Amino acid sequence: MPSEKSQYTPAPPIPTYDEAISGNPSSSRRDWPPPASPIDTRPDHETEAQSLLFSRSRQTDSSRRGPNGYRPPYVESDDEGSQWTLEDDESDNGEDAQVRREMQELEVEDPLDESSTRSSSSWRKRIASSLPQWKWRWRLPRLTVRLPRQTDNTDSGDTEPSETRRRFRLPAINSAAAILLVGRLLAVVLILGFLYLLFMSDLFTGMARRMGGHMFDPEDVRRFVQSEINSDMMRNTLKHFTSYAHIAGTEGDYALAMDVRNDFMKYGLEDVTVDQYYVYLNYPKEGGRAVQIMSEDGKEAKWTAALEENEVGGESAGRQTYVFHGHSKAGDVKGPLIYANYGSRDDFKKLADKGIDTKGAIALVRYYGTQGDRALKIKAAELAGFAGCIIYSDPAEDGFLKGEPAPVGRYMPSDGVQRGGVSLMSWVVGDVLTPGWESKDGMPRMTKEQTPGLVKIPSLPLAWRDAQILLQHIQGFGEPCSDDWHGGVPDVEWWTGNSSSPIVRLKNEQDEEERQEIWNVYGKIAGVEQNEKSIIIGNHRDAWAFGATDPNSGTAVMLEVARIFGDLVTRGWRPLRTIEFMSWDAEEYNLIGSTEFVEKNLEYLQKNAFAYINLDTAVSGQEFHAAASPVFRKVLYKVIDRVFDPILNATLRTLWDGRNAEIESLGAGSDFVAFQDMAGTSSIDISFGGAAHPYHSSYDNFDWMDRVGDPGFIYHNLLGQVLGLLILELADRPILPFDMGYYALSLNQYLASLSQWGEDKGVSNRYNLDPIRNAISEVEKSIAEFEKWEISWEQAVVASNGWEPISLGQRRGDYNSRMALFETGLLDLEQNGGIPNRTQFKHVVFGPELWSGYDAAYFPAIRDAVDAEDWPLTQKIIDKTAGIISRAAKALME
Repeated sequence: MPSEKSQYTPAPPIPTYDEAISGNPSSSRRDWPPPASPIDTRPDHETEAQSLLFSRSRQTDSSRRGPNGYRPPYVESDDEGSQWTLEDDESDNGEDAQVRREMQELEVEDPLDESSTRSSSSWRKRIASSLPQWKWRWRLPRLTVRLPRQTDNTDSGDTEPSETRRRFRLPAINSAAAILLVGRLLAVVLILGFLYLLFMSDLFTGMARRMGGHMFDPEDVRRFVQSEINSDMMRNTLKHFTSYAHIAGTEGDYALAMDVRNDFMKYGLEDVTVDQYYVYLNYPKEGGRAVQIMSEDGKEAKWTAALEENEVGGESAGRQTYVFHGHSKAGDVKGPLIYANYGSRDDFKKLADKGIDTKGAIALVRYYGTQGDRALKIKAAELAGFAGCIIYSDPAEDGFLKGEPAPVGRYMPSDGVQRGGVSLMSWVVGDVLTPGWESKDGMPRMTKEQTPGLVKIPSLPLAWRDAQILLQHIQGFGEPCSDDWHGGVPDVEWWTGNSSSPIVRLKNEQDEEERQEIWNVYGKIAGVEQNEKSIIIGNHRDAWAFGATDPNSGTAVMLEVARIFGDLVTRGWRPLRTIEFMSWDAEEYNLIGSTEFVEKNLEYLQKNAFAYINLDTAVSGQEFHAAASPVFRKVLYKVIDRVFDPILNATLRTLWDGRNAEIESLGAGSDFVAFQDMAGTSSIDISFGGAAHPYHSSYDNFDWMDRVGDPGFIYHNLLGQVLGLLILELADRPILPFDMGYYALSLNQYLASLSQWGEDKGVSNRYNLDPIRNAISEVEKSIAEFEKWEISWEQAVVASNGWEPISLGQRRGDYNSRMALFETGLLDLEQNGGIPNRTQFKHVVFGPELWSGYDAAYFPAIRDAVDAEDWPLTQKIIDKTAGIISRAAKALME
């Protein structure tokens, strides 16, 4: 039998409906429904619901119970007996009771019910029962908001019975609540103050920098950049950019400008901008150019040169570029033909010494040789009295005598013509009508007759196929040429010609646009630390023909590197300094696009441009070359030491050392000129060369590059690696990796070169270089002291386990700025300062000589004065140069 303890007690029977009704005294009230309130105007169905909610039958005495303890349901008992009732809440260690008290702090008293606390308690219980059991300890003073009641009317004589008045009762705050409130406000202030100190403290800054470094390990970034260079993508880019001719300012040039802009945007570069300038350009006319041998009376043409190259572009390329000289003088002139070797001033002097009258004659000269600048050949002919000048490509310098001609080989074929600009780049750079200021709308302009940047006699380039006929017709005229005047044109006896030579006509009719629109395109990646400081990468886009080597091999490399750095940004990486990519226009005419940009932004660049990397004729061979300011020596060697040549099976540094290569000097032949010589921005030009290409001809096309120039685009890939690594080192190294010590050493070498040049001319006793020598000694001492800070910085960072306090980081930024500004400090920025008569060029160490053209010259202003044999001016420039160098040395230590 079951025990007494386990006896089962049956549940009470469920009552019938009548039993339940009979057991509730309130169910049979005689006064139901209740009388209507005098202020309640609601309809009956709403008052009935209100009566159910607020009837006095809610009392919980024993009279509510039916038979056997049954209680009928009512409003307040909807969830009685559940685990969420107030009674259970109060028994749970006071935690849920605390929540209930929070609910009590917001009460709404109904004006229709005198017993508002009962109604609100029902609302509070339902809300409380739906909340989780939080460990909540915050509590605010109780706030009661009373809605208007009829009994709130205090002046029954002035107010209608239906009017009500709102009352707001401030919370009653006792001393304990006030202390609690003040304490909490104080806690908030302390927390905010702590956060402010955390953001401003050295600890937070150093920690943030360490976190960024841990996110992107520098070595991982370098490997990523090297591995992501894609030869196939560069091949496709070059194929597109060489698919039609794109001389500056033409439709083809504009189309490629928009392509560059779209690529920059697609790659995620920021602030992508197309910058227009309005400059003087000339274009050839169909049928407007001619070289002819005339009859003796000069009225009829006995022979006419073919002029144009054979068609190599194909129908898809559109019209092939006509043969002409950019910025040439328009004209139609006739005169006896005279051969003048390379067209240097010495060559014309030899003709004069032989008694050959050159006035009114037509000069025939060959490219390269003792005068490399084609414009200076024409200027020398002009000064010698010639009426016109023809420049041809000789096989001895660029043709079959050097190797296999294009399209099979690297040299100029018999019909190949080297186009090019003939504005005087070493005299005036940029738009020749706005020297010294940008060519924007509304800016003043010179006339073509006023500018010193244009030659004053017409000229044309010629293939050796046509030059051969001219040379054969002057045989027996003038004097036989010496061996050093002999070229490589076959079947020719070399004579100078004279005033009795056959008459030659040179016609050059052209379209001239004094305000032709051109387009630079810019895009950048903003730095996170010194974002106002820039590392600029530039390449010109315009070409004389299809431009596979010059310039679009550089375009393909630059766009590929921009793509990779854009990819890095999408992954969250940012450089310390801003990286800017720039596509220049009209470089071929006179470095116009880059120069106009520098002239427009000169002061900003002098202050904020840390370095400029130039790509021009980027890939034509297998030898790596770099022409640069001396500051790049250390970082360049570090970069090429990790780039491996798979063809020659060695690093670029090993190959560099194997041929005893050195960093070359910057001349005046590409877009670095304005940055280095005008803005004082340390510049470097990088390329793979060492082999010829069909320069400025239609044979420099994609097919030639794909088969001959760089099959497989291997050296495009290697140059992309070099460029990417250079950018990383310059833009993301905490300390700018400039080799200041090598700059000091180079200054001594440059001075020794100047001294030897003067001795060779026999004039070194006419001036004293000691002031410059002493100033360079100051530079050596300042740099030795200056570089000690970098060692102390490294020691401080290592000692703090890689953490850099913000104060130390600020000093590091100032150290970087002073390092970069050393080059800027070598500018002659006085009023009318710069090289006399060529004041666009401000650098006292670097710049073109007056008659050197593309060649580099050290201390060019001094050399110009020596050439002019103006000894007082020479010494004045020497003293001024020494003072500028000395001030640059002192600025390092300030």
